[in-house]
Amino acid sequence: MSEIMKMNGKLIGEGKTPFLIGVSGGTASGKSTVCKRIMEKLGQVNMDHTKRQVVCISQDSFYRELNSSEIAKAEKGQFNFDHPTAFNDKLMQKTLLEILAGRKCELPTYDYHNHALRPDDTVTIYPADVVLFEGILVFYFPEILNLFHMKLFVDTDSDTRLARRVTRDINERGRDLDQVLNQYINFVKPAFEEFCSPTKKFADVIIPRGADNTVAIDLIVHHIWDILHGNPYPHEKKMGPAPLLKNGILNGSL
Repeated sequence: MSEIMKMNGKLIGEGKTPFLIGVSGGTASGKSTVCKRIMEKLGQVNMDHTKRQVVCISQDSFYRELNSSEIAKAEKGQFNFDHPTAFNDKLMQKTLLEILAGRKCELPTYDYHNHALRPDDTVTIYPADVVLFEGILVFYFPEILNLFHMKLFVDTDSDTRLARRVTRDINERGRDLDQVLNQYINFVKPAFEEFCSPTKKFADVIIPRGADNTVAIDLIVHHIWDILHGNPYPHEKKMGPAPLLKNGILNGSL
């Protein structure tokens, strides 16, 4: 019989209730790569979607629909996709509550070339034990922040993030260099400083260097393994001195 469950002081949902982990950080900080490494180490990447115990979703699925004038700005690189108003936070909250209630959800796919959602191209999220939700502003909205059971902030050097962003936007999203740099200077960098960076204070763990910080990822993987199985992680290595954990910041490398 399904029942209301209490986790970390929160009453949430019916049925299968996942452990919800928020993963935030600036643009191109390595959020999705950190999530991918976690899923790889847990053997979830090549698993059938209906059987995965760990799933990852992106805040990009919750960009709101733009009107014609906003689309025209976006095509010129003059729309601020890093501002909180670019997202449909109500839909985001509703979807996360559905996920926490153990229900199957359909997420829209965002088309970066046409700056629009593809409602006919959805991704099905099946009930899981652990859900990773990554995005630049997942900690910005209080009603969403309060849903997380664990909060990670991927903290990567700004020059590294810019270099990655330039490469990604040119190669994957068909944008030219001038457009990428203008958008970064006028929108991305100011939005990071105003909206994203201040949310770092909400993080339970700050991960410097992103996916390169293998100690941090291994420790998080061990924690998730315990949630999934209730016993020690079977592939644990013999480790040297414990990594430095100071004010929630994980340092060190294997």
